[in-house]
Amino acid sequence: MCKYEIILYWSNEDDAFVAEVPGLPGCMAHGDTQAGALKSVNEAMELWIDTAREFGDAIPQPSGERLLYA
Repeated sequence: MCKYEIILYWSNEDDAFVAEVPGLPGCMAHGDTQAGALKSVNEAMELWIDTAREFGDAIPQPSGERLLYA
């Protein structure tokens, strides 16, 4: 299980729920439901990390802290 913060929101533009992982640049997924978006983004996180390992790229550690927005 990946322990990165996930931001989940409804996108009118995409007509779907979107889940973003700020700790893994470019890692995001969508779904028709919140649960679907979360399932997809968990798969995307695993793929992101597997790809980074394959290419020898650094994998950011989960911050364990909540992001703050203004």
